[in-house]
Amino acid sequence: MPIAVDIDVMLARRKMSVGELADRVGITPANLAVLKNGRAKAVRFATLAALCEVLDCQPGDLLRWEAEDAAAAG
Repeated sequence: MPIAVDIDVMLARRKMSVGELADRVGITPANLAVLKNGRAKAVRFATLAALCEVLDCQPGDLLRWEAEDAAAAG
């Protein structure tokens, strides 16, 4: 997936646990784990906005595009 999720980086910078972030954002820890581990197919703008508010960051601090390996795309 060419979209990388850097929630772990922001959690470490803010010295916050996954459980605390999930609670403050209002989503389940399981749903946050799906997003955090890059397995989510989509994210609601409301959820992204809440993550940014709680983590005091911009969307680009949480999500970034990475080019896929051309050889793997085949």
